[in-house]
Amino acid sequence: MLNEQELDYLEQQIPILAETATKQAYWQTLASGDKVMIAEDGKLIEVSPDGSRKIIKEIEKPMKVTQRFYKIVR
Repeated sequence: MLNEQELDYLEQQIPILAETATKQAYWQTLASGDKVMIAEDGKLIEVSPDGSRKIIKEIEKPMKVTQRFYKIVR
């Protein structure tokens, strides 16, 4: 059984792991010859394996959200 400190440490790694997995999926998709859709600066953009980018449409700009830290009581 993990103690509270170990559990907190592992929970803090989740955003890093999620970012890494997202980047890996992005590059694997392009490497397989498929296109990727991304949202950037209020635009939906199609990225091709050759690096070309095509604006598909304008979208709402992202909303900034502040991260709140909380402790789960077990």
